[in-house]
Amino acid sequence: MDYEIVIGLEVHSELSTKSKIYCSCTTEFGGEPNTHVCPICAGMPGVLPVLNKNVVEYAIKAGLATNCNISEYSKQDRKNYFYPDLPKAYQVSQFDLPLCIGGHIDIDIDGNKKTIGITRIHIEEDAGKLIHDEWDTGTMVDYNRCGVPLIEIVSEPDMRSADEAKAFFENLKAILEYTEVSDCKMQEGSLRADVNVSVMPVGQKEFGTRTEMKNLNSIKGIVRAIEAESQRQIREIEAGGVIVQETRRWDDAKGISYTMRSKEEAHDYRYFPEPDLVPIVTTKETIEKIKAALPELPEARKNRYIAEFSLPEYDAGILTSSKVLAEFFEDAVKNSNNAKAVSNWIMGDMMKVLKEKEMEVSDIPFPGEYLARMITLIDKGTISGTIAKKVFDKMFETGKDPGSIVKEEGLEVMSDEGALVEVIKKILLANPQSVVDFKNGKEKAVGFLVGQAMKETKGKANPQILNKILKEELDKM
Repeated sequence: MDYEIVIGLEVHSELSTKSKIYCSCTTEFGGEPNTHVCPICAGMPGVLPVLNKNVVEYAIKAGLATNCNISEYSKQDRKNYFYPDLPKAYQVSQFDLPLCIGGHIDIDIDGNKKTIGITRIHIEEDAGKLIHDEWDTGTMVDYNRCGVPLIEIVSEPDMRSADEAKAFFENLKAILEYTEVSDCKMQEGSLRADVNVSVMPVGQKEFGTRTEMKNLNSIKGIVRAIEAESQRQIREIEAGGVIVQETRRWDDAKGISYTMRSKEEAHDYRYFPEPDLVPIVTTKETIEKIKAALPELPEARKNRYIAEFSLPEYDAGILTSSKVLAEFFEDAVKNSNNAKAVSNWIMGDMMKVLKEKEMEVSDIPFPGEYLARMITLIDKGTISGTIAKKVFDKMFETGKDPGSIVKEEGLEVMSDEGALVEVIKKILLANPQSVVDFKNGKEKAVGFLVGQAMKETKGKANPQILNKILKEELDKM
């Protein structure tokens, strides 16, 4: 039987505010355990929270950027459950009146465009972090993360493959980066997703029983988890079993998931309005002001690159998929006026190096201006395309200006005709058979001789001058 996969994502994004959602503690990552904590975020009796206004503004900005309707009246609720990383034994979140509702994000899979609905975006506080001591079989808790502001973006179950989920998540991540709502550092937990997966026979309208995998913090992990869990469910059904609604833990190292607990329904959390916080009231004027201040978003920038720089849609899509990469590209274009060459270097050599070195775009050790300078050196004939690749690799190693690398390494193109004549004569003398082949009409012999000359000059010979001299010397023979 053929099955259809149904996927929904619940994306949790830490906001880039300087202080926490209900207190003035810092949100800075990486402090010593339990040093960014006060009586409010530690849940001490008798304390009163005060909502950080910037949290509401950031959430509205995210909602507008994802085509949501913004609620002028919303409230906050207590989500009651006990877990050691939640000192109050409840999480302040939003239940029936979220801040943003009914949005969407468009995705493109191999030219097939699709709209993925967003059910809601709401604000809430993050929990602490449990640290499991594998040597002492104990668990410690770090409350630094308690009270760090989050938005939860809940998608509709509109995705039907891991590729669609990947595209949705990447587009959402780019939007959050462009709007500066979040730094989206997945390795630091700033962006993570709960993945809901179910399967059903093709043609069936009723969704199957879903499972949820919590806190996936890499795009690769999200894709692998969806593929593995959907296959697990299909195997279970084919074997005559029943899918149980449950929360599962994904082990990315082993490539498997396992049961954590049966899935809680909303009423199990005993939601009720947070009595210590007033409702959130937002005016149309405030919403319009935030909307007017939105930056150019990824889709708009992609379309601009296609129109302004005549780039292919695929290239423009990659270049705008990350705010850091788009800014690197624009920095380079501003200093070279050769957008196509900049795009080619980024799409080719740069992406290759990043993949090989397992680096993020933010880890590139030189600015876009340096790439522009290198392209200018090629255009002026100072270095050849072959030498440029060596210079480019050296820029990644050292972060140095390409001009400095060329001088230090002695990589300038050889344009001295006298010196190149001597090189050509040496090559012709060492390869008499190629000379004979050329005289017999075998044009491939010229390519071989050019290659030998470039090898002799370590790729530094000016190709145009080299070819001219080679032809002249062959004609003399």
